[in-house]
Amino acid sequence: MTMLEQGTITIHTENIFPIIKKSLYSGHEVFLRELISNAVDAIQKLKMVGHAGELKAEIGEPKITISIDKDKKTLSVSDNGIGMTADEVKKYINQVAFSSAEEFIQKYTGNDEAIIGHFGLGFYSSFMVAQKVEIDTLSYQEGATAVHWSCDGSPNFTLEDSSRTDRGTTITLTLQEEELEYIEPSRIRQLVKTYCDFMPVPIELEGEVINQQKALWRQSPRELKKEDYLEFYRYLYPFQEDPLLWVHLNTDYPFQINGILFFPKLRPEVDVTKGQIKLFCNQVFVSDNCEEIMPKFLLAMRGVIDSPDIPLNVSRSALQVDRTVRKIADFVAKKVGDRLKELYRDSRAEYITCWQDIGTFVKFGSLNDDKFKKQVEDIIIYRTTYEATSEQPSVEVQTKEGDAWQDITPENKDSSGNSYTTIKDYLERNQKRHENRVFYCSDAITQATYIELHKKQGLEVLFMDSFLDSHFISLLEREYQDVKFSRVDAELDENLLEKDKAAEIVDPKTNKTRSEIVKELFEKALNKPKVTIRVESLKSDDPQGTPPAMVLLPEFLRRLREMNALLQQQSIQFPEEHTLVVNSAHPLIQNLLNLSQGSIVQSEGQSPTGELATMICHHVYDLALMAQKGFDADGMKSFLERSNQVLTNLTDRATAS
Repeated sequence: MTMLEQGTITIHTENIFPIIKKSLYSGHEVFLRELISNAVDAIQKLKMVGHAGELKAEIGEPKITISIDKDKKTLSVSDNGIGMTADEVKKYINQVAFSSAEEFIQKYTGNDEAIIGHFGLGFYSSFMVAQKVEIDTLSYQEGATAVHWSCDGSPNFTLEDSSRTDRGTTITLTLQEEELEYIEPSRIRQLVKTYCDFMPVPIELEGEVINQQKALWRQSPRELKKEDYLEFYRYLYPFQEDPLLWVHLNTDYPFQINGILFFPKLRPEVDVTKGQIKLFCNQVFVSDNCEEIMPKFLLAMRGVIDSPDIPLNVSRSALQVDRTVRKIADFVAKKVGDRLKELYRDSRAEYITCWQDIGTFVKFGSLNDDKFKKQVEDIIIYRTTYEATSEQPSVEVQTKEGDAWQDITPENKDSSGNSYTTIKDYLERNQKRHENRVFYCSDAITQATYIELHKKQGLEVLFMDSFLDSHFISLLEREYQDVKFSRVDAELDENLLEKDKAAEIVDPKTNKTRSEIVKELFEKALNKPKVTIRVESLKSDDPQGTPPAMVLLPEFLRRLREMNALLQQQSIQFPEEHTLVVNSAHPLIQNLLNLSQGSIVQSEGQSPTGELATMICHHVYDLALMAQKGFDADGMKSFLERSNQVLTNLTDRATAS
């Protein structure tokens, strides 16, 4: 070889921080990503030169080849791209951080080919794992001479003639003893899959292409089918359930961004506070956690975001948060909102099916992002007790046996037959019956009695029973300032009560109404001054089907108690001050009244009949508390003891008679 030059590598400290070989990158393995990225750049540059009419020869099929020589402890990355002349090696290699990509982009502005490099440091990541790095390259330029560059990791290099005859570049690393893992084919395959899987050039190892190449997010949504998205998701997240739906991002202004975001099914193992979206820059993998560019309420989404406009740090391993990042986060939120509105408009049944999972995202987003709230406020839905009066629709379908009629799920119901509605539809539907009032429940199980009571009187109840709804109701009250939101156990609407004329009959012996007698009976039996006793007659065609008593928790006081518990980080205690509504229409209460009036006071103070009436009063109260989960450990113990006493007394009376 003819020695062309010897010299010292020039470091442009005005362009970068001083390079520290061992600490520029957080992990040594990214050297392969950087070398392959440079190889892809070289191929893309050749295409740009060809499009400009400056290439005389054929471009040929682009290819990157990785070669391993375990005996020599070398790893090589070869491309058939643009190559370099001796002068270009001096300029782009010997002057660290003089990025050829930046200069090339300026020269060929307007070309569609994506150039990955920006900092000019990627090549030097090789020295994290190599004791010696060599470049063998031949430029595309007509009459160019191949050159060989070599450096042992010190500022000294050699530049010589080369016998290379093929256009392109080969980077050969002689690995350090402690870095020999990188001559294992399995390790190289794993790194290519992680960092370079979607680079648009085939990467070969041992005669086999080992990368996907096809970046689905770079394609137009019009070219893709449902199965394409599902296969991509299964590839990214194997052994996971299929996603609920997806959002395809594709814009060039005011920034360039492509991507596909998926809504996963929410499961206990899904951490909604941790980002799981893979960040790419021109199809080069950067990070599997890009929380900075995702709104907090969408962190549980999965998929890919690819943008050359996202500001990365010098090692291309982390985001630098700036105004562009915040704009991208707003853009993502808007696109998600647009997709949800599109689904609500075009496929209501599918939207409702997804709601159990996506509802959490939507409500959380509405609480934290005013723009998103305005975008989706008309498509927030709630499960409801409302049942449409129209008959179940059917459609005619073609079967092997001929035409047949098959029931279909109405668009406002899920597969289980549950109905859903919006707040606006609820208010409009109930305007005549209870204007500007919303009845809701927060626990379908413990409040089942109250829900059923409302249903039987034709009062529609919304299920606001997600963990976010206690906060979301406050947001709704700010939006609908004329509307009163009442939990079903907060108070009894007039529609649930009827005027019980019998309750107003005055007992000539005591000169008291029946309601007054029942109230005094419970007050004396319970002896709880902080419990307010009310006697009402609940409407029902079947009084036996109504509860004999109900505990009411006033809305304002209940919310105040819940807020205090939250601020003090304590569990919510059942309040001593509450209301017990005794249902005078229930047969048990009528029998209890007769039982108490028929008791004969004995010398010791109270008759057995009176004792039984007192225990039944306690038992009725206990059952009402149980429906509200109002028991502590002592309360439950007392309830069980009294229940046993009541049953014992009743069986004694039965056997005595």
